[in-house]
Amino acid sequence: MEEGELPLKVLNGKPGYINFMDALNSWQLVKALKKATGLPAAASFKHVSPAGAALGLPLTDVERHIYFAPEGELSPIACAYIRARGADRLCSFGDWAALSDVCDGDTARFLAAEVSDGIIAPGYTDEAPGDPEGQAQGGAYNVVEIDPRATPPPPSSAGTSSASPLSRATTIWTSVRRCSRTWSPRTRSCTQQAKNDMLLSLITLKYTQSNSVCYVKNGMTIGVGAGQQSRIHCTRLAGNKADIWWLRQHPKVLGLQFVDNIRRPDRDNAIDIYISDEHDDVLAEGVWQNTFKVKPEVLTAEEKAAWIAQMSGVTVGSDAFFPFGDNVERARKSGVQYIAQPGGSIRDDQVIATANKYGMVMAFTGIRLFHH
Repeated sequence: MEEGELPLKVLNGKPGYINFMDALNSWQLVKALKKATGLPAAASFKHVSPAGAALGLPLTDVERHIYFAPEGELSPIACAYIRARGADRLCSFGDWAALSDVCDGDTARFLAAEVSDGIIAPGYTDEAPGDPEGQAQGGAYNVVEIDPRATPPPPSSAGTSSASPLSRATTIWTSVRRCSRTWSPRTRSCTQQAKNDMLLSLITLKYTQSNSVCYVKNGMTIGVGAGQQSRIHCTRLAGNKADIWWLRQHPKVLGLQFVDNIRRPDRDNAIDIYISDEHDDVLAEGVWQNTFKVKPEVLTAEEKAAWIAQMSGVTVGSDAFFPFGDNVERARKSGVQYIAQPGGSIRDDQVIATANKYGMVMAFTGIRLFHH
């Protein structure tokens, strides 16, 4: 803004430039998500890209376990943020939180136990004071309140998009509402859940460093691949993250017995290493005792492949067209059944044929979502 009052207030802390970039970009994301779906939305931002984003849907018992959710009934906005952060807990370490709705006690209590740099929301209840815990900077947790009625100014031709994050509001959801162009052998149509997942993937991509690809399942991102020069590298990166999210729900992982009083980040790191090819780094003799009460069995490559093969109902979005069918081939390996992408490649026929081969629904939006 070049004149007038800013539509936000700093209630606590001293946010820096990158903090405000995270705050304003993440706020636009969650505001757009709520407008598009009618559901509360939250995002977890790091370095001006989302580590995760989600809608306020109820948590399953497994999700409660792997996301460290508090016991008891939780508000929709708390569920949204817990799911957004749970999408990629390693990348969300030290994040900026964004909420489409007023921050309540449920959300504040969850944040108090996490490592986070700050939060932006349209308001805070008495149960959610400006500083939920202040653990990030010794009591200087950054808290920003934004006026939800604020309308971003039109983009300035003289400025750069990165310098004007409030000008990023778009009507992406209109492109998915036009999703009558779908392809599959059985002319399958999109369910409402699939449409919401498409919306979530595309709106997330609008605020992700390009090139970018985003995997979504049941109203939450499960893999965001950002900032790669090659489209297939984005698809692989995001797909690998989606696989990790799913592997965290493997019975062997759920059954890990951690030592008492282990810190959440240490547990997250241990799980990430345990399900990787570097599992010996936490399972070697004299090492595993620092993390586990009982030495875990190795999660074998065959077990991981069999588990990942069970994943289904996943949506993938891309901020620009898939130039080759190899992106569809990689996406299929992570349970993708729905695709949203702009289209426009000279090889669209090849991409469509690959999607048809696997009975996928693919929507061409006609809108590229580059973010720089």
